[in-house]
Formats: sequence, C-alpha cells, structure tokens
Amino acid sequence: MHEKSERSGDPTAEQVAVDLTAVVRKLVRRLRTTTPDSRLTPSQRSVLARLDGEGPSTTAALARAEYVRPQSMRLTLGALEEQGMVERTPDPDDGRQSVVSVTDTGRSTLAAVRAAKQGWLSEAIAGELDGAERRALAEAAVLLDRLVERGE
Repeated sequence: MHEKSERSGDPTAEQVAVDLTAVVRKLVRRLRTTTPDSRLTPSQRSVLARLDGEGPSTTAALARAEYVRPQSMRLTLGALEEQGMVERTPDPDDGRQSVVSVTDTGRSTLAAVRAAKQGWLSEAIAGELDGAERRALAEAAVLLDRLVERGE
C-alpha cells in the first residue's frame, strides 16, 4: 500500500498524504451517515457548529469563514432560521446589519448530531481495536492535530 523511500523503508510523505486523505474522506462520509434525521444539510451543520463554537456573527463574516458567497450564506441562514435553529438581532455597531446566533433548539440539535457521531465512533473503536491499537490511534490523533494546527 505504501511506496517506500529508498533509504529507510519508511513510506514517503506523499503516499502517507494520499492514504490519509482517502481514509479521512471515508471517515467523514461515515460520520455523516450516523447523524439523526436533523433535517440539516452539511453546510447548515457547519454554520451552526461555527456559531456555537465562535459565537454570534454577521452573514458576511460567516460567508468568508465558510468560503461561500454572501447570497449562499443568506439562503443557509434563512433555512436555519425557518427551523428555529438561529436567530437574528440588530448589530449594535452597524444598524444596517444583523448578528446571527444559535438558539436553544439549534444547540440541542447540534448536541444530538455530535452525540450520534461520537457514539458510533466510540462503539467502533471499542469493538474493533485492542488496547495497543487504541493507544496508537490516540497518538495518531495528537499528530493529526499538530498537522492541522501548523496550517492555521
């Protein structure tokens, strides 16, 4: 599976990157299928999670953070607002804009989605991996976090 470097027999950085990208893609896809029927699209879940983690924001700031056009973000927020997941209030610094924040309904929906994902993953880890493998996976998680933090 891994292409070996000529000197050490270790996999090349390029091959590890290819393999890691493929497995992360599969993991994300699998986690998406474990979520309860929350009627949220992936982009709606992402925006809701961002608002929950980072606090209230304007539509323009959310669009920049999510790498979408403001028009697309307005549609996403409109759908979330219609479901009672977010609410808008006037921006105290600029009355022409509004600030969007998560409602209690949005928080509880997000908590249910997260619990389902973590529950599936916990069960999969407990059922498939022994102690040494769990330790190796925990170490890999630390390394992955280090790589992600490097890019920020």
